[in-house]
Amino acid sequence: MTLPIDDHLAAAAFRRLVEHLRLRTDVQNVDLMGVAGFCRNCLGDWVSEASEGALSRDQAREAIYGMPQSEWKARHQMPATPEQLARMDASVALNARPRAGR
Repeated sequence: MTLPIDDHLAAAAFRRLVEHLRLRTDVQNVDLMGVAGFCRNCLGDWVSEASEGALSRDQAREAIYGMPQSEWKARHQMPATPEQLARMDASVALNARPRAGR
């Protein structure tokens, strides 16, 4: 049986993840997508969806990036290689698999 995570602990861990991603600007979103199937944009979109309209996608992404997404991209984003894009596509395809217990 999987133990539930208390909301207070989950929120603290999420804040730490966001701070970690803000510090690790060397890690590209395409690489996150290629390994884990999600990236900073996904986190922002999930925050926006969870807000039920209180935060737009752009506002939620800014909360994740710590600055407007366009500014982060101009400062830190490198062009994706064909290899990175292929890994991302393969990884994202795994997101469509049915999850255990669902």
